[in-house]
Formats: sequence, structure tokens, C-alpha cells
Amino acid sequence: MWSRYNMLIFALVAATSFPPVHVLEFCTDRDCHSDSHDNMASSTSQLSENTFKSRWNISVSNLMQDLDKFRVSCKKLIEAFPIDEVDGNSARSVKNCIFSRSIPTPLKGPLRLAAASKEVIEGILDLDVAVTWSDDFLHYASGGRLAPGSVPLAHRYGGHQFGYWAGQLGDGRAHSLGQYTNRKGEVWELQLKGSGKTPYSRSGDGRAVIRSSVREFLCSEAMHSLGVPTSRAASLIVSDEPVVRDQFYNGNMKTERGAVVLRLAKSWFRIGSLEILSQSGEIDLLRKLLFFVIEEHFPSINSDDPDKYLVFYSTVVNETAHLIAQWMSVGFAHGVCNTDNFSLLSITIDYGPFGFMESYNPNFVPNTSDDEGRYSIGAQANVGLFNLEKLLTALGPLLSNKQQSEAKYILKGYVDIYHMRIHQLFKAKLGLLGEEEDDGHLIAFLLKIMEDTQSDFTMTFRQLSEVSAQQLHSRSFTQMWALEDLSSHKLFFDWLSMYQHRLIGQQDDSDLDRQQRMKNVNPRYVLRNWMAESAISKAEMNDFSEVEMLHYILSFPFVTQETAEEAGYAARPPLWAKRLKVSCSS
Repeated sequence: MWSRYNMLIFALVAATSFPPVHVLEFCTDRDCHSDSHDNMASSTSQLSENTFKSRWNISVSNLMQDLDKFRVSCKKLIEAFPIDEVDGNSARSVKNCIFSRSIPTPLKGPLRLAAASKEVIEGILDLDVAVTWSDDFLHYASGGRLAPGSVPLAHRYGGHQFGYWAGQLGDGRAHSLGQYTNRKGEVWELQLKGSGKTPYSRSGDGRAVIRSSVREFLCSEAMHSLGVPTSRAASLIVSDEPVVRDQFYNGNMKTERGAVVLRLAKSWFRIGSLEILSQSGEIDLLRKLLFFVIEEHFPSINSDDPDKYLVFYSTVVNETAHLIAQWMSVGFAHGVCNTDNFSLLSITIDYGPFGFMESYNPNFVPNTSDDEGRYSIGAQANVGLFNLEKLLTALGPLLSNKQQSEAKYILKGYVDIYHMRIHQLFKAKLGLLGEEEDDGHLIAFLLKIMEDTQSDFTMTFRQLSEVSAQQLHSRSFTQMWALEDLSSHKLFFDWLSMYQHRLIGQQDDSDLDRQQRMKNVNPRYVLRNWMAESAISKAEMNDFSEVEMLHYILSFPFVTQETAEEAGYAARPPLWAKRLKVSCSS
């Protein structure tokens, strides 16, 4: 069903989907700080002094500076569902519950704070970021101490993995600490990842290692700054605890070090949360969980509506199509798109062997464990369809025959929703206004040239954003390495002529407006694997400077930054980057 759209599988999120980020023509490190916006030279951006403000500008007087006052609550979850009757972390088959009580296993010290997200700590958790420097925080954020009100829980779920039903899975190395309601009235569920064994650990040790934890921390926050719905990461704690891993499943065991990420989401329920109940015949519990999810997270759905499950399904179909389109828009491949990794709230969760595509290649596979390329970047939309089919199967016991027929009809609309969004995103990526009959051809033509020349995905579109109309006319792309690669194609200038003609036809649209609009949606920096690998290598030696630098730079991915340029983050990737491999082992 995808053949007629086989070239239209990538796009960029329309400007309206992003949080407001005002792009500077160039930004030094000082310019990017929240306390310096008043001092920016007006000649730099010709913006008002209040236009560019860091999201981190929060009054300390309104923040908690004492961790003892920070409270979470597990009451709503515990009262809503039956809890596993067996306590303890021993691996076992669990029935007739949603959660098991499970106490985190403290990391063996000494503990070190490798990274903390000021935006999450202050903007979501209402804490003064200074608390992260304390020993108390190290213990709270690594599982060694519980916040007041916390009753740690491990979630039971199942899932289809690589196309096959895998049975019971669950939080094998994650502990939900409870829900926190912040001063804005938002409810966030806090979770530790890498915090030890649970009843769902199977043969695992419940730990995560530094390399995967660095990647999860950085990518969670980077995706948020790109405007992609995602779980968040508050902190990364590393230890000297030895953790043995066979990274590439080749028998080469290696001792690494344990780490824990404190992460947040509005909910961690996923398609597999419903699947395990449906597969086990626990229909009353399935109904109870679905009612809870709708009540808590889908306020627009009337709980008295006899078609509420159908409306819920329609919403998830729509939002999943939008989410995958946004992944594609920034060249992001999740790597393990199993149903247990697909959120019911359509946010990006469970960062494993992900990757941002460099050279444009629809067959890009970030996960070296994915031998068949099931989760290649170009297959993600189809995988989303597969997962939604499994969600419909899970809902089946709660739907009448008529509702099931209507749900199948809704699912058929997924393709159109996805491609409508893709088309919108590509148009925004290229700065196109209005709608012209040949826009789809213009987009597909460019993608074909990019594929033939293996042009860099991120920088091709970013440099098209930065190039002036005069440069397009003169076909001068000096020091624009991605466009130089693209221009080596014999048909590039045919495409360029079409593109220029399309831009000229946009009335009342200046070249400066076009550039600004495109810069606002085309990032200059994404978390490339080689960048993460460089930071990980240093972190494993207790040098967290590049983790901190990447975290900061990727918080402003649309802004040209001096430090990022000096580090080569927008330059042609180094040759050694092509040899990097990422696997499921973490």
C-alpha cells in the first residue's frame, strides 16, 4: 500500500509543531544563556531584546531547595488496580495485576552525577538545580533512597518483538517511583532505569551501563528540543559497580559500569500494557486499565460514551501517524519498534539502539542486532501500522462486531493521515507556502538525488535554509559541504531550477522570511552516533564535559553555536563514524 509513496517517507515537522524557538544568525555560548539576552547586539538578529529567552529562566525563589519537601504519590495507581500478591524481585510469571511492588537495588558507590537537565529539574520538578549537587540527590536519583510517598512499582506488560508475540515482558530494570504534581498542575510519573532486578527481569541483572544511559539521557532531551513528543530525562548517575555485557552478542564479554537515568513521562503505559491482559484473558482488568488511561490522559473522550474505546483507538491511530512522521522529519530511527516500546500516549519512549541517519538512506538500520532490517528508518511507518493492528486485536474483547468493523476502517485511514503529515512537513522543510500541484514531485525528486549522492540528511536541509536566493541563482555553495555533495548529481540543477521557480511564485515572501522560516524547523545539530560515542568514551573515564556540552548544544538545535562549530558538530562526520555499531545490549 506504500508503493506510490515510496519516496515520501521523510519530512520535517511543520513550524507550528515546534515550541517557539527564535533563530539567531549566529550564537556564541554567552548569547545562548538566559541571562544574556538583554545584551545581544541588535545587529546580530534584529530581534527585540525579549525575543530569544532560554526556557531555563525560572525564578529560584519559587523552587524547592530542600529535597525532604519533595513528595511523590503512588496512591492513584495503587488504588486503581490490583497489585501483584507476591512481593520481592524474584523473576516469575505474574497474573491478574498491572504492577508489582519492587524495591530498587542501590548502585554500589562511589556515585557521580554525570548530567542533569536544568529544564526538567526546575521546569517540571520544581527543584532548584543546586540540589543535584548534594549527596541526597545522588541517592534519591539512583535508587538508594526513596522520596516521601514513594511505593516503587514495576509495570507488567507484554509485546510483539520483531513481529512475534513474546509473552510477558515488563519493567525488567525500571522502577516507577510515583507521580509528581508540579506547580503548573502537570502530573508526571518518575521512573528509574537501571535500578536493579524486578519480577520481570527474567535472566537479566536489572542494570544499565554508562554507554546506553548517556545515549538515553542526551536523546530524550534532544528530541524534546527538536519538538518531538518524548519522555524526559532529569539526571544521569554513574557508579563503579561492575556490569558484565556482551555488547554485540559475539561471546566477547566485557565489564562495564552501572548507571541510572531518572526519567519522566505523563504515563509509561504502552500497547503491550493492553496486549498482556487481552492475551491472558484478563478482560475485566483490561477494561479497568483502559478506563483509567482514558480518564487520566484523554480528557476529550467522554467516559460515558458507548463508543469511547473506538474514539480512543482513533486518537491513538492519528497520533501514532503524527509521531512517526516527526521521527522521520529529523531522520530518527528508533531501532526497536516493538509493541512494548510504543506509548499509548504517542510519545517516544525506551531509547535503545536508536540512530540519527547521516547519509540519506531509506534502508538505514541503527540496530546491529536487527539482521533483517525490520526496523530500518524507511520501515517505521509500516511498523507503526503493524503495531496499531496489534492494539486493535488487544481491544477486540471490548468492542462489538460493529465497533470492530469501524475500527478497521479507522486503521485504513492511517496511511492517509501519515502521508498528509509527511507532505506538510516536507513543505515546511523546503519553505514552501500554499499548495502547488507539483509539490510532491519536487520533494520526491530531491529525495532521489539525496539518495543517489548519499547526501547528509540533516545538513542538506539546513544548508538549503541558510543559502540565499542569490547563491541559489548563482549556484554557488562554497563551504556548504552537504550542498556540494548534492550538486554532484547530474540532475541537481534541474531540481534547483524547479525549486527556484516555486519560491519565486510565493507572493509577499521575502528571501529573509523564507530562510528564517526554514531555520526554525531545520536543525543544525542532532545527536549523531559519533558525537554520542565521543561523549561516552570520556564519561567512562569520569570526564563528563562532553556529555554536558552536548546536552546544552542540543537544547538549542536550531541555533548556530560557536562551541558546536568548533567541535565539528555541523561538519562532515569523521571517517571513523561509519564503523560505529549500536546493539540492544545495554
